[in-house]
Amino acid sequence: MLVSFKAYTQDASTGKPNFKIFWNYHNDFTKEVTKKSAFELKRVYLGYKYNFNDNISAKVTYDIGSNSGGSAYTAYVKIAQLDWKLNPKIKLSMGLIGNKQFNDQEGLWGYRYAQKGFLNEYKFGASADLGFNSEFTINPKFKINLFILNGEGYKSLQDDNGHQKMGTSFIYNFSKKLSGKIYMDSQRSKNTKSIKNNSIFLGYNSTGFRVGVEYGKIENARTYKNAEDDHNRDGFSVFGSKKLSNNYELFARYDQISSNILSGESKAWNYNNDGSLVMFGTQYQAIKGVKFNLNYKLFNYNNSLINNKSILSLNAEFKI
Repeated sequence: MLVSFKAYTQDASTGKPNFKIFWNYHNDFTKEVTKKSAFELKRVYLGYKYNFNDNISAKVTYDIGSNSGGSAYTAYVKIAQLDWKLNPKIKLSMGLIGNKQFNDQEGLWGYRYAQKGFLNEYKFGASADLGFNSEFTINPKFKINLFILNGEGYKSLQDDNGHQKMGTSFIYNFSKKLSGKIYMDSQRSKNTKSIKNNSIFLGYNSTGFRVGVEYGKIENARTYKNAEDDHNRDGFSVFGSKKLSNNYELFARYDQISSNILSGESKAWNYNNDGSLVMFGTQYQAIKGVKFNLNYKLFNYNNSLINNKSILSLNAEFKI
Protein backbone atom coordinates (compact mmCIF):
# COMPACT_ATOMS: atom_id res chain seq x y z
CA MET A 1 0.00 0.00 0.00
CA LEU A 2 2.80 2.42 0.90
CA VAL A 3 4.57 1.68 -2.40
CA SER A 4 1.37 2.57 -4.24
CA PHE A 5 1.09 5.86 -2.35
CA LYS A 6 4.64 6.73 -3.37
CA ALA A 7 3.99 5.93 -6.99
CA TYR A 8 0.92 8.18 -7.18
CA THR A 9 2.56 11.14 -5.47
CA GLN A 10 3.89 13.53 -8.08
CA ASP A 11 5.72 15.74 -5.60
CA ALA A 12 7.27 13.69 -2.78
CA SER A 13 7.76 16.78 -0.63
CA THR A 14 3.99 17.25 -0.26
CA GLY A 15 3.15 13.73 0.92
CA LYS A 16 4.50 11.35 3.52
CA PRO A 17 3.71 7.72 4.46
CA ASN A 18 3.77 6.60 8.09
CA PHE A 19 3.35 3.50 10.20
CA LYS A 20 3.17 2.60 13.88
CA ILE A 21 3.41 -0.86 15.45
CA PHE A 22 2.55 -1.95 19.03
CA TRP A 23 4.23 -5.22 20.11
CA ASN A 24 4.38 -6.81 23.56
CA TYR A 25 5.24 -9.81 25.67
CA HIS A 26 3.40 -10.24 28.98
CA ASN A 27 3.43 -12.60 31.93
CA ASP A 28 0.13 -12.85 33.82
CA PHE A 29 0.44 -13.59 37.55
CA THR A 30 -3.31 -13.47 38.18
CA LYS A 31 -4.54 -16.44 40.23
CA GLU A 32 -6.23 -19.21 38.25
CA VAL A 33 -5.66 -17.48 34.90
CA THR A 34 -5.29 -19.96 32.03
CA LYS A 35 -3.20 -17.86 29.60
CA LYS A 36 -0.05 -17.18 31.60
CA SER A 37 2.14 -15.55 28.96
CA ALA A 38 2.14 -14.60 25.30
CA PHE A 39 3.74 -12.54 22.56
CA GLU A 40 1.22 -10.18 20.97
CA LEU A 41 1.03 -7.76 18.09
CA LYS A 42 -1.68 -5.48 19.47
CA ARG A 43 -1.86 -2.83 16.78
CA VAL A 44 -0.50 -1.90 13.36
CA TYR A 45 -1.26 1.56 11.95
CA LEU A 46 -0.57 2.33 8.29
CA GLY A 47 -1.14 5.84 7.03
CA TYR A 48 -0.39 8.60 4.57
CA LYS A 49 -0.65 12.39 4.79
CA TYR A 50 -0.81 14.72 1.80
CA ASN A 51 -0.59 18.53 1.77
CA PHE A 52 -2.51 19.99 -1.16
CA ASN A 53 -1.16 23.41 -0.22
CA ASP A 54 -0.25 25.32 2.94
CA ASN A 55 -3.88 25.42 4.09
CA ILE A 56 -5.52 22.16 2.96
CA SER A 57 -4.29 18.67 3.83
CA ALA A 58 -5.69 15.14 4.09
CA LYS A 59 -4.65 11.97 5.86
CA VAL A 60 -5.75 8.36 5.97
CA THR A 61 -4.87 5.76 8.63
CA TYR A 62 -5.66 2.06 8.71
CA ASP A 63 -5.91 0.39 12.13
CA ILE A 64 -5.10 -3.32 11.94
CA GLY A 65 -6.00 -5.35 15.03
CA SER A 66 -8.37 -7.93 16.51
CA ASN A 67 -12.16 -7.71 16.29
CA SER A 68 -15.18 -9.23 18.00
CA GLY A 69 -15.60 -11.75 15.18
CA GLY A 70 -12.47 -13.61 16.25
CA SER A 71 -10.07 -12.54 13.51
CA ALA A 72 -6.58 -11.78 14.83
CA TYR A 73 -5.91 -8.98 12.32
CA THR A 74 -8.65 -7.01 10.62
CA ALA A 75 -8.06 -3.66 8.92
CA TYR A 76 -10.30 -0.73 9.79
CA VAL A 77 -10.18 2.77 8.38
CA LYS A 78 -9.49 4.76 11.55
CA ILE A 79 -8.78 8.18 10.03
CA ALA A 80 -9.95 9.57 6.68
CA GLN A 81 -9.73 13.26 7.37
CA LEU A 82 -9.60 16.55 5.50
CA ASP A 83 -8.18 19.59 7.34
CA TRP A 84 -8.71 23.13 6.07
CA LYS A 85 -7.08 26.15 7.72
CA LEU A 86 -9.33 29.04 6.77
CA ASN A 87 -6.98 31.45 8.52
CA PRO A 88 -4.47 31.30 11.41
CA LYS A 89 -7.33 31.19 13.93
CA ILE A 90 -9.86 28.80 12.36
CA LYS A 91 -9.36 25.19 11.23
CA LEU A 92 -12.08 22.83 9.95
CA SER A 93 -11.82 19.02 9.96
CA MET A 94 -14.27 16.61 8.32
CA GLY A 95 -14.61 12.92 7.53
CA LEU A 96 -13.50 10.14 9.86
CA ILE A 97 -11.64 12.41 12.26
CA GLY A 98 -9.63 12.12 15.46
CA ASN A 99 -11.70 12.79 18.58
CA LYS A 100 -10.80 15.73 20.84
CA GLN A 101 -11.88 13.98 24.05
CA PHE A 102 -8.58 12.55 25.27
CA ASN A 103 -5.90 13.35 22.67
CA ASP A 104 -4.21 15.93 24.92
CA GLN A 105 -4.20 13.60 27.93
CA GLU A 106 -2.71 10.67 26.00
CA GLY A 107 -0.15 13.00 24.44
CA LEU A 108 1.10 14.04 27.88
CA TRP A 109 0.87 10.48 29.24
CA GLY A 110 3.17 9.35 26.43
CA TYR A 111 2.87 5.57 26.85
CA ARG A 112 -0.22 4.82 24.77
CA TYR A 113 1.47 1.70 23.34
CA ALA A 114 1.72 0.24 26.87
CA GLN A 115 -1.62 1.44 28.28
CA LYS A 116 -4.42 3.57 26.88
CA GLY A 117 -5.32 6.83 28.58
CA PHE A 118 -7.98 6.76 31.30
CA LEU A 119 -11.02 7.85 29.24
CA ASN A 120 -9.97 5.62 26.34
CA GLU A 121 -9.25 2.56 28.53
CA TYR A 122 -12.64 2.61 30.29
CA LYS A 123 -14.67 3.40 27.16
CA PHE A 124 -15.81 6.93 27.90
CA GLY A 125 -15.31 7.72 24.23
CA ALA A 126 -13.80 6.65 20.90
CA SER A 127 -10.44 7.86 19.59
CA ALA A 128 -11.98 8.62 16.16
CA ASP A 129 -15.46 9.10 14.72
CA LEU A 130 -17.34 10.25 11.63
CA GLY A 131 -18.25 13.90 11.71
CA PHE A 132 -17.11 17.51 11.67
CA ASN A 133 -14.93 19.62 13.98
CA SER A 134 -14.20 23.34 14.02
CA GLU A 135 -11.21 24.60 15.98
CA PHE A 136 -10.91 28.24 17.03
CA THR A 137 -7.63 29.64 18.33
CA ILE A 138 -8.83 32.65 20.32
CA ASN A 139 -5.30 33.63 21.32
CA PRO A 140 -1.99 31.81 21.91
CA LYS A 141 -3.30 30.56 25.27
CA PHE A 142 -6.94 29.69 24.56
CA LYS A 143 -8.45 27.25 22.04
CA ILE A 144 -12.04 26.00 21.53
CA ASN A 145 -13.32 22.96 19.60
CA LEU A 146 -16.96 22.59 18.49
CA PHE A 147 -17.93 19.27 16.93
CA ILE A 148 -20.77 17.04 15.77
CA LEU A 149 -20.14 13.29 15.39
CA ASN A 150 -22.05 10.06 14.81
CA GLY A 151 -21.07 8.95 18.32
CA GLU A 152 -20.45 5.24 17.61
CA GLY A 153 -16.71 5.39 16.93
CA TYR A 154 -14.71 4.34 13.88
CA LYS A 155 -15.58 0.61 14.02
CA SER A 156 -19.36 1.09 13.93
CA LEU A 157 -21.83 2.59 11.48
CA GLN A 158 -24.36 5.21 12.57
CA ASP A 159 -27.11 3.49 14.59
CA ASP A 160 -30.75 3.31 13.46
CA ASN A 161 -31.76 6.28 15.62
CA GLY A 162 -29.53 8.68 13.71
CA HIS A 163 -28.83 10.81 16.77
CA GLN A 164 -25.52 12.66 16.55
CA LYS A 165 -23.17 13.52 19.38
CA MET A 166 -22.53 17.24 19.86
CA GLY A 167 -19.98 18.79 22.13
CA THR A 168 -17.14 21.16 22.84
CA SER A 169 -13.74 21.32 24.48
CA PHE A 170 -11.88 24.27 25.98
CA ILE A 171 -8.08 24.21 26.26
CA TYR A 172 -6.22 26.89 28.16
CA ASN A 173 -2.44 27.20 28.52
CA PHE A 174 -1.77 28.91 31.84
CA SER A 175 1.93 28.95 30.96
CA LYS A 176 4.37 27.10 28.70
CA LYS A 177 4.38 24.27 31.25
CA LEU A 178 0.83 24.18 32.66
CA SER A 179 -2.37 23.57 30.67
CA GLY A 180 -6.00 22.70 31.41
CA LYS A 181 -8.88 21.19 29.46
CA ILE A 182 -12.66 20.95 29.91
CA TYR A 183 -14.65 18.59 27.69
CA MET A 184 -18.44 18.12 27.32
CA ASP A 185 -20.67 16.20 24.92
CA SER A 186 -24.27 15.00 24.73
CA GLN A 187 -26.12 12.49 22.54
CA ARG A 188 -29.79 11.58 22.40
CA SER A 189 -30.60 7.87 22.53
CA LYS A 190 -33.60 5.56 22.11
CA ASN A 191 -34.09 5.78 25.88
CA THR A 192 -35.69 8.69 27.72
CA LYS A 193 -32.40 10.24 28.82
CA SER A 194 -29.45 11.46 26.75
CA ILE A 195 -25.90 10.18 27.13
CA LYS A 196 -23.76 12.87 28.74
CA ASN A 197 -19.98 12.91 28.90
CA ASN A 198 -17.90 15.39 30.91
CA SER A 199 -14.24 15.51 31.86
CA ILE A 200 -11.61 17.88 33.19
CA PHE A 201 -7.83 17.64 32.85
CA LEU A 202 -4.81 19.48 34.20
CA GLY A 203 -1.30 18.77 32.89
CA TYR A 204 2.20 19.97 33.72
CA ASN A 205 5.08 19.40 31.30
CA SER A 206 8.58 20.57 32.16
CA THR A 207 12.01 19.54 30.96
CA GLY A 208 12.52 16.02 32.23
CA PHE A 209 9.28 15.87 34.23
CA ARG A 210 5.55 15.71 33.48
CA VAL A 211 2.43 15.02 35.52
CA GLY A 212 -1.29 14.90 34.75
CA VAL A 213 -4.59 14.47 36.57
CA GLU A 214 -8.00 13.97 34.99
CA TYR A 215 -11.58 13.24 36.05
CA GLY A 216 -14.35 11.89 33.83
CA LYS A 217 -18.04 11.06 34.18
CA ILE A 218 -20.48 9.44 31.76
CA GLU A 219 -24.21 9.40 32.47
CA ASN A 220 -27.03 7.18 31.16
CA ALA A 221 -24.71 4.72 29.41
CA ARG A 222 -22.70 1.59 30.06
CA THR A 223 -20.14 2.81 27.52
CA TYR A 224 -20.08 5.76 25.12
CA LYS A 225 -22.16 3.77 22.58
CA ASN A 226 -24.33 1.63 24.89
CA ALA A 227 -27.12 3.80 26.30
CA GLU A 228 -28.84 2.78 29.54
CA ASP A 229 -30.93 5.18 31.63
CA ASP A 230 -29.50 6.05 35.07
CA HIS A 231 -26.39 3.89 34.54
CA ASN A 232 -23.48 6.21 35.38
CA ARG A 233 -19.73 5.75 35.73
CA ASP A 234 -17.01 8.08 36.88
CA GLY A 235 -13.39 8.01 37.95
CA PHE A 236 -10.03 9.72 37.89
CA SER A 237 -6.43 9.13 36.88
CA VAL A 238 -3.15 10.55 38.17
CA PHE A 239 0.13 9.93 36.34
CA GLY A 240 3.66 11.22 36.26
CA SER A 241 7.03 10.54 34.65
CA LYS A 242 10.64 11.53 35.26
CA LYS A 243 13.38 11.53 32.62
CA LEU A 244 16.61 10.02 33.95
CA SER A 245 18.67 10.62 30.80
CA ASN A 246 18.10 11.21 27.08
CA ASN A 247 17.06 7.56 26.74
CA TYR A 248 15.47 6.47 30.05
CA GLU A 249 12.28 7.48 31.87
CA LEU A 250 10.50 6.28 35.01
CA PHE A 251 6.71 6.57 35.29
CA ALA A 252 3.79 5.70 37.54
CA ARG A 253 0.00 5.90 37.28
CA TYR A 254 -3.07 5.37 39.44
CA ASP A 255 -6.66 4.98 38.12
CA GLN A 256 -9.94 4.56 39.95
CA ILE A 257 -13.20 3.66 38.19
CA SER A 258 -16.66 3.22 39.78
CA SER A 259 -20.36 3.03 38.94
CA ASN A 260 -23.53 4.13 40.72
CA ILE A 261 -25.97 2.03 42.75
CA LEU A 262 -29.36 1.72 41.03
CA SER A 263 -32.62 2.15 42.90
CA GLY A 264 -33.51 -1.02 44.82
CA GLU A 265 -30.01 -2.52 44.52
CA SER A 266 -27.35 -2.93 47.21
CA LYS A 267 -24.27 -2.89 44.95
CA ALA A 268 -23.13 -0.77 42.03
CA TRP A 269 -24.41 -1.96 38.64
CA ASN A 270 -20.84 -2.47 37.34
CA TYR A 271 -19.49 -3.80 40.64
CA ASN A 272 -17.59 -6.70 39.06
CA ASN A 273 -15.56 -4.30 36.88
CA ASP A 274 -15.11 -1.40 39.31
CA GLY A 275 -11.79 -0.96 41.05
CA SER A 276 -8.39 0.70 40.87
CA LEU A 277 -5.28 0.34 38.75
CA VAL A 278 -1.68 0.79 39.88
CA MET A 279 0.93 0.91 37.11
CA PHE A 280 4.64 1.72 37.13
CA GLY A 281 7.64 1.04 34.92
CA THR A 282 10.44 2.41 32.80
CA GLN A 283 10.87 3.37 29.15
CA TYR A 284 14.00 3.10 27.03
CA GLN A 285 14.23 4.94 23.70
CA ALA A 286 16.79 3.11 21.56
CA ILE A 287 16.59 5.64 18.72
CA LYS A 288 14.03 8.07 17.36
CA GLY A 289 10.92 6.03 16.54
CA VAL A 290 11.87 2.95 18.60
CA LYS A 291 10.77 2.65 22.25
CA PHE A 292 10.68 -0.17 24.79
CA ASN A 293 8.59 -0.16 27.96
CA LEU A 294 8.92 -2.55 30.92
CA ASN A 295 5.94 -2.17 33.25
CA TYR A 296 3.86 -3.82 35.97
CA LYS A 297 0.07 -3.43 36.30
CA LEU A 298 -2.13 -4.41 39.24
CA PHE A 299 -5.91 -3.98 39.01
CA ASN A 300 -7.70 -4.33 42.36
CA TYR A 301 -11.38 -5.24 41.93
CA ASN A 302 -13.94 -3.86 44.36
CA ASN A 303 -15.48 -7.32 44.37
CA SER A 304 -13.18 -9.32 46.65
CA LEU A 305 -14.40 -12.58 45.08
CA ILE A 306 -12.64 -11.70 41.81
CA ASN A 307 -8.90 -12.32 41.64
CA ASN A 308 -6.95 -9.09 41.25
CA LYS A 309 -5.26 -8.79 37.84
CA SER A 310 -1.44 -8.79 38.03
CA ILE A 311 0.60 -8.47 34.81
CA LEU A 312 4.26 -7.82 33.95
CA SER A 313 4.77 -6.61 30.37
CA LEU A 314 7.45 -5.67 27.90
CA ASN A 315 5.96 -3.34 25.28
CA ALA A 316 7.53 -1.87 22.18
CA GLU A 317 6.58 0.83 19.69
CA PHE A 318 8.16 1.19 16.23
CA LYS A 319 7.09 4.11 14.06
CA ILE A 320 8.06 6.55 11.33
